[in-house]
Amino acid sequence: MTQSTPGRGAVNPYAVMRQVPEFVLSSADIQDGEPLPAEVYAAHAGGANRSPQLSWSGFPEGTRSFAVTCFDPDAPTGSGFWHWAVANLPASTTSLPAGAGDPGSGLLPEGAVTMPNEQREPAFTGAAPPEGTGVHHYWFVVHALDVERIDVDPQATPAVLGFMMRDAVLARAVIVATGEFDGAA
Repeated sequence: MTQSTPGRGAVNPYAVMRQVPEFVLSSADIQDGEPLPAEVYAAHAGGANRSPQLSWSGFPEGTRSFAVTCFDPDAPTGSGFWHWAVANLPASTTSLPAGAGDPGSGLLPEGAVTMPNEQREPAFTGAAPPEGTGVHHYWFVVHALDVERIDVDPQATPAVLGFMMRDAVLARAVIVATGEFDGAA
């Protein structure tokens, strides 16, 4: 059974996972329930392919690292679309600047590992919903973990990262922004 989350789209991809408390995620670039800005769309969709700025607080005591993911469960694939996944962010990291998803930016802390997205690139890839697929919901999630690092192959998929960290998640912070075809125009 698919569970919905009021204000966060028809599909909650975390409904089938172990339920944990939420903490606070904020951004200068994206807002919960609001359309993505043009910059967060893919270049071929009229955007700048830029990951948004993210800041988090209120995570539980005992947090030893973080992972950040961006997932679109509304992609017409049968399995959604992973736009971004970063593991092994130190517990001292409480924000990422805009553009941290660009592997050449040098904006991620040392030791962080970016998993390949659905295009098999270890980077953030922006929104680009196909025509006729309606509104998509982009789940930007910061996962507070009780381990210093997840021992995952850097070439593994974000889904494998999710499996590897599932028992280490103490809490999640979530912003769900929306996007649609031609939304960057």
